[in-house]
Amino acid sequence: MSLPAVTRGYVDGRFGQIHYRQARPTAPTRAPLLCFHSSPNSGRLYQNFLPQMAQDRVVVAVDTPGFGYSDPPARPPSIEDYAAAMGDLIDGLGLEQVDLIGYHTGSEIGVALALARPVQVRRLVMVSAPIFTQQELDDHRTHYAARALTEDGSHLVAMWGGHRHWSGVGWTKELLAEQFSDVVRRPEISWWGHNAAFNYPTAEHLAKVEQPVMVLNPDDDLCEQTKRAEPILRNGHVKPLPGWGHGFLDVHREEAAVILREFLDE
Repeated sequence: MSLPAVTRGYVDGRFGQIHYRQARPTAPTRAPLLCFHSSPNSGRLYQNFLPQMAQDRVVVAVDTPGFGYSDPPARPPSIEDYAAAMGDLIDGLGLEQVDLIGYHTGSEIGVALALARPVQVRRLVMVSAPIFTQQELDDHRTHYAARALTEDGSHLVAMWGGHRHWSGVGWTKELLAEQFSDVVRRPEISWWGHNAAFNYPTAEHLAKVEQPVMVLNPDDDLCEQTKRAEPILRNGHVKPLPGWGHGFLDVHREEAAVILREFLDE
């Protein structure tokens, strides 16, 4: 069976135009799935995953404001600001009930949107739960602060090394390179996503979510933090993904689609 093609489009939002990728089956039978990426990144993160999930539902991967091809806000936004912009996307596409998947920063956007639109958001999948101790927050704020550009490009080498370090088995340098172009696209504002994420009390808000939640926990840089979500979840569970790292939506896209479909279609 041939998989649906990925197309692209824009809708208007409160911060300007919002760019998205979309895969759409001929006759959808399930609720649409919205996909929110990590920071700094773009909806390209889901490029190869979209067709796998779109066999029976519309699947949309968004560039959050200031990333990818979406227009940036005028000032550093909060997670709630990002979530409100994703609400603009839902309205602009004329969607009713939706399911969500968010990756790292995108998982926090999913939490905020689930709380803001409790009737419209049906189920939430989180790839990792950024639940930090105060010391971890302090360390992360230092590590992910705005980077100065260097004449010799050594800042790019450092960023590439960090991303390559956490790449899962099978995620080739060629696949990483496709996403890396979005990581370095807007250096003057690329730190905004992390800034918003570190200022969002994930545990406090996640504990309020009443919709069913599945938290995927691959072996990445938030693996230990994500384990802290289990006792917080009101209506959900943490699913370990041992041996999977960043890039699993490329390398393990078929297996990941099965896991999501089983949860979303319960």
